[in-house]
Amino acid sequence: MAQGKSKLVHFVLLSLVLFAFWVILSGKMQAKYLIIGAASSIGAVILTWSLLILPWEKEPGAREQRGAWDLPWLRLLAYFPWLLGQIVIANFQIAWVVLHPRLPIDPQLVSFRKHFPTPIAYFLLGNSITLTPGTVTVDLEGDEFLVHALIRSSAEALKPPEGEGDMIRRIERIFAG
Repeated sequence: MAQGKSKLVHFVLLSLVLFAFWVILSGKMQAKYLIIGAASSIGAVILTWSLLILPWEKEPGAREQRGAWDLPWLRLLAYFPWLLGQIVIANFQIAWVVLHPRLPIDPQLVSFRKHFPTPIAYFLLGNSITLTPGTVTVDLEGDEFLVHALIRSSAEALKPPEGEGDMIRRIERIFAG
C-alpha cells in the first residue's frame, strides 16, 4: 500500500512540475490553455511512466524495480562538478595536442568490463566518457565498454595498468548503495 501511495505522489508531483514548466514557457493563463497544459502534462507522465521504472540489483542476481526518483540524486549532483573539471582539463590536453607542431596523437581502442547494478550507471559512464574531449564510447555490449581515445593519457585514465580509472570508481560509488 505504501509503495502504491508513493507512486501516486510521484505521479502527481511529476505532473505538477511539467504543468508548471508548461505554464512558464507558454505564458498563457486562459482556462482553455491551462486545461490543454494540464492534459498534456498528465499525458506525458502516463506515456513515459514505464521509462521511469528501472531494473536495479540489490545483490548479484536479485533484481527489483525502482523508479527514477530512487536514484542517488545527491551523489549524482556531487559528481557533476568533478566531471565538469575533467572536461575542462581534457579540453586543455586536446588543445595542446592539436596546437603542438608534431601533433602527438596516439589513437587507441580501450576495452574494459564493469558491472553496475542499474542501466543508468552504464548510461552515465558511457556519456561521461563521450563528453570528455579526446574520448568516445564506441560500443557498450552487456558490461563491456569499447572506447576510442585520442591520446595515451586518456586511455590510461580509463584503464590504468592496475586497478580502475577514477571516473569508473566514482560512478561505482554513486550507485553502490
